[in-house]
Amino acid sequence: MSASRALRGSNALLLRAVSTSPSSSSTAARAGRSAALALECRRRFTASARAMSSFYADWEPEGPSVKTPIPGPKSKAAIAELDEVFDTRSLNMLTDYTRCAGNYIADLDGNVLLDVYAQIASIPLGYNNPALRQAASSPDMINGIINRPALGNFPSAEWANILKTSILKVAPKGLNQVFTAMAGSDANETAYKAAFMWRRQRDRGGPSAEFTEEEMNSAMNNQSPGSSKLSILSFKTGFHGRLFGSLSTTRSKPIHKVDIPAFDWPQATFPQLKYPLDQHAADNAAIERAALDEVEHLITTYHVPPCAVVVEPIQSEGGDNHATPAFFRGLREITRKHGVLLIVDEVQTGVGATGRFWAHEHWDLPHPPDIVTFSKKAQTAGYYFGDPSLRPNRPYRQFNTWMGDPARALLFRAIIDEIEKHDLVRHTAEVGDYLYGKLERLAARYPDEFRNLRGKGMGTFIAFDSPRRDEFLAKAKTFGVNIGGCGQNAVRLRPMLIFEKKHADILVDTLEKIVTSW
Repeated sequence: MSASRALRGSNALLLRAVSTSPSSSSTAARAGRSAALALECRRRFTASARAMSSFYADWEPEGPSVKTPIPGPKSKAAIAELDEVFDTRSLNMLTDYTRCAGNYIADLDGNVLLDVYAQIASIPLGYNNPALRQAASSPDMINGIINRPALGNFPSAEWANILKTSILKVAPKGLNQVFTAMAGSDANETAYKAAFMWRRQRDRGGPSAEFTEEEMNSAMNNQSPGSSKLSILSFKTGFHGRLFGSLSTTRSKPIHKVDIPAFDWPQATFPQLKYPLDQHAADNAAIERAALDEVEHLITTYHVPPCAVVVEPIQSEGGDNHATPAFFRGLREITRKHGVLLIVDEVQTGVGATGRFWAHEHWDLPHPPDIVTFSKKAQTAGYYFGDPSLRPNRPYRQFNTWMGDPARALLFRAIIDEIEKHDLVRHTAEVGDYLYGKLERLAARYPDEFRNLRGKGMGTFIAFDSPRRDEFLAKAKTFGVNIGGCGQNAVRLRPMLIFEKKHADILVDTLEKIVTSW
């Protein structure tokens, strides 16, 4: 027996003993159990690190294991306790993170699922990644956590180096500055603010122009000219966050927006393409041309003029809707023609998932986007920009207490190092091609169950439509796979960057079991 297999066996015995202790239902026992599990987790990764392959083969389970319905009895009890103090109605799965490893997510009842949803497309390198654990215990991380700086006023002496060796190390081509933020919605919201300030500064004649007294006074009453009459153009079925400003550009589901006051901002039609894309090239070109014509019409005629257009490389929450590189090149041309900024929302598509580090790299743009927002797999957030005039002309105009989090930037640095060490972007492209090929063959056998398969050549950023999507997702859990949905009918795959061909085989076999079990 190998040392790593023996270690896994001893882990299982310990975890079983802790979880079945007579007093395990009490709060004190649960706390003791959590502490024991955390200690074992640390021992496990310390002991097994020497035996790991490049993709952590000895670190994660060999496959899924479903022991109870999900949620099982222990999870139900814990959910009921949580619900007393926290809204659990959106809960997907109560997770025991001390038992999660690699591509596998676990719960309190001993169920272990292959996670091809990665939370919400937000886990880059798997659960309990040893390299990230090491980074989390570094002196730099401890300093960043316990002395968390208010970055606008009190940045650390190391902040420039942290930015250059983490977030800016992977900055999109042509963008060499960053504004750090807390989350994807925050990144988009602050990007919108930057766009408004940039436009009004341009209208005044440049950064040296002073604000008028009328502008200063009217702004305090939410009136023009101080409060500008400008807008952000977004696309139907797009998603850019749930904060107040970003919500006005989110168009994916009514539940996100109902009851919330919104700005009178324009929305264009995102191309509703036919799949597979390569079999409908002529029809799709006409669809995209019509969408671009609508964008140009709104930019030139909308009664609240757009100063920026925001777009996702692949509309994610809205149903995994794709467009071709030609569409995005046309969008870049139109925005430059009319002096409007192009904001590319890479919150979900960024950090390698599409087989490029940034999805917009697939477009071969002659000119880079003006702003690129990011979060999720980066584990931090913010927006990149290159034009110096996008930096506000006065201090405190783009400001909050934290302005990001050095600890999260340090984590992103460790993520980048692992991506480069294991060539995970190239790996994701290759595994994505393998997975897409298998799904293509599956869809050919069951065309009514796997409709509009899409994402060819886009890494593991793959989706298809299911006629009974919600049942499909629930059924997948019973077979040991956690999958996400989006839009009305889409099943979306969002594996981690360490997802391998062996995981793709498990996934595809499971999908076939689902459709043959109806």
